[in-house]
Parts: sequence; structure tokens; C-alpha cells
Amino acid sequence: MKKQWIADFSLLAVTFVWGATFVIVQNAISFLEPLSFNAIRFILAGLFLFLWLIIFHRSLFRHYTLPLARAGIWMGFWLFSGYAFQTVGLLYTTSSKAGFITGLSVVLVPLFSFLFLKQKPSVNASIGAVLAAVGLYFLTIGDGKWMLNRGDVFVFFCAISFAMHIITTGKYSARYSTMLLTMTQIFTVAVMCTIFAFLFEDETQMWNVAILQKREVWTALLITSLLATTAAFLIQTNFQKYTTATRVALIFAMEPVFAALTAYIWAKEQLTASAIIGCIGILCGMIFAELPITARKMAACKTEANSLRQTK
Repeated sequence: MKKQWIADFSLLAVTFVWGATFVIVQNAISFLEPLSFNAIRFILAGLFLFLWLIIFHRSLFRHYTLPLARAGIWMGFWLFSGYAFQTVGLLYTTSSKAGFITGLSVVLVPLFSFLFLKQKPSVNASIGAVLAAVGLYFLTIGDGKWMLNRGDVFVFFCAISFAMHIITTGKYSARYSTMLLTMTQIFTVAVMCTIFAFLFEDETQMWNVAILQKREVWTALLITSLLATTAAFLIQTNFQKYTTATRVALIFAMEPVFAALTAYIWAKEQLTASAIIGCIGILCGMIFAELPITARKMAACKTEANSLRQTK
């Protein structure tokens, strides 16, 4: 139980970093195209982790196997899809709508877990996921100004991809080395982003010094590569083995909450009544999902007490 709480707190810290970088990324891709931005971001993150392993954990490479590589590539594929769809979607929709639609993975994870892994979520976890999804709606688009555009469609595919990434991470994280698995998935994303940037974008931007020297770009690349990529995915890969995919999805639903709070603190954006209701809804969903654990513990305690009384 202690490991589970440490895992949940660590994943919550990761969610805070992701939420805080939403606006930073959106500012950066106004200068550097999205796939090019992600290519540089993940190349930097992969190189940083590779050098760390070479210097401090070189012996780990003896455990690098073909099954581990396949698992890391599969995780990297879903991670690439999520970031690619989200970053491209941000070109055509607002960050608030993107935050809500991305957060729909909180509902998709228990559904996919049941369909692909035959893991049936508890009733309370399912209700908690729905509560969190409703909270996300009020937090981001509760003002009723909803018009579906192509950016929203891109971000919905992003939600599907992130849900699959959570499921695959939970499946493989307990089997293989955290650092090797994380490095493999990060380099997979870097390679795929680079290939697609060459196919669909002006790839010369990736080594355009004038663009890379812009404060909005290099600041975003530094923060996202080290904190939101290397550190974040090391933490997720390491700690998800101690919790469930549904709990992870509920924790990640806090991303737009943190995005709204950091925007309020740093950019002086006002939180509306609808946004506050949404934050409360997400928190209630997370708390509600925890109730089955408490109920089981109470039932176990009652059973133990009854058995003790019968033996006296």
C-alpha cells in the first residue's frame, strides 16, 4: 500500500509538470512546427538518458534484449501518436478544448483495459472516471461554446493513443528495466517524429539557428526534454507497476487542472465558476475511485474481528 501511495504521488508530480507546460508548448510551436519541435525534444531527452546510462549504469546494457526492445518500441509508437496528434491539434483548436479531449483518456483506459487485457474495472473506479470526465468538461468547455473542428478530431486520436500508452506501460513496466525501457520508447518517438517532420514539414527549421535561439523555443525545448520527457517517463515507467491503469488515468486527468492553475498564477488568467466546479469534479472522481480499497479493508477488519471474538 505504501508503494502505491508513493507511486500515485510521483505520477501526480509528473501530471503537474505536463499541465504546466501546455502553454509553453503552444507558444513554441508558433515558431517551430510541431513534429520538428517534438523531434528535437525527444532527441535531447534520449541523448540525456543515454549519456546518463553510459556514465552511471553501463552494466544495464547487458540486460538489453529483443523482447525489451519490442516492448519499448510499442510503447514509443503510442507515445508518438499521442504527442503528434495533440501537438498538431493545438494548431487548430484551443488549449482548453485540447486539455478536455486529451483528458477523455480517463474514460478510455478502463474501457480498453477491459477490451484488450480483460481487466474489469471496479464499479467505483468506473464512476470515478465518468465524474472526472464531467469535471473536465466543466473545467475546459463548460461555457457551452462548443464547435467541433479538425483540431478536436486530431486531439481525440491523441486521447486514444495516450490511453493505449498507459495500458502498454502498465503491461511492460514490471517485466523490464525502467531506464532501458524508457530510453527505447523515447528514441522511438524521436525517430518517428524526425521521419514525419521530413515528410510533412519544413525540416530545415530543426537546425535553423534563428528559430532555435528564440527564447520561447529553447526554453520550451529545455523544460520539456528534461522535465516533461526524461524525468516524467522514467517516473511513469518505474512507478506504474505499483498501481493500476485506471488509477493512472484518473491521476493524469489532473493535467488540465494544473494547466488552469498555473495559467492563473503565471499568466493571470481568471478561473471561472465553471472551471472551479470542473476542478472539484475531477478531485471527486479521484477520491471516489479510492473507495473500493477502503471498503475492502474495512470488510477485512470486520471479518478478522469476528473471527477473534469467535475464538475467545
